[in-house]
Amino acid sequence: MPVKHLGLKEVNKDIIKKLRVNERIIAKEVRLVGEKGEQLGVMPLAQAREIARKQNLDLVEVAANAVPPVCRLLDYGKYKYEQAKKEREARKSQKVSLLREVRLRPRIDNHDFEAKTRLARKLLNGGDKVKVTVMFRGREITHPDIGLRLLQRMTESLKEAASLERQPSMDGKRMIMILSPVTTQKTK
Repeated sequence: MPVKHLGLKEVNKDIIKKLRVNERIIAKEVRLVGEKGEQLGVMPLAQAREIARKQNLDLVEVAANAVPPVCRLLDYGKYKYEQAKKEREARKSQKVSLLREVRLRPRIDNHDFEAKTRLARKLLNGGDKVKVTVMFRGREITHPDIGLRLLQRMTESLKEAASLERQPSMDGKRMIMILSPVTTQKTK
């Protein structure tokens, strides 16, 4: 099956909802709104197109479901550009919260544990959720209490930067806990 490449025109169709412009408007009568938002009244479509042509603007159907449909006089090219710009800005301002993982072993040394704690704090301050995993190997699995103490110690050292979202639980040979940043908890 051939791969379809998205051209610029196809991307713009996704950005801007499809509006009928000028000759594509099919209604007999329209309610016309001026360039600055002033009401020009209900009139036949031909008269509205003539007004648009005289003002060197486009006639754009903005409310197709209304009776009669609402059309507006505006520069359609400029309108499309501004809508695309607004959508790009909206996408830019969205922060995607990721789930990041910090892995520990039951026999971790104090210095290594502190380094992992600093890493988790940095991720939480960046706005990401942190999944803290204690990985057991071999016969270490017979002592899940060691893993539980590690996770409790991690929670205690990060209590000002994080809140516990998911309690520690066993998942196969791993013990998992999820921490979420305190700032996102306040906004909810």
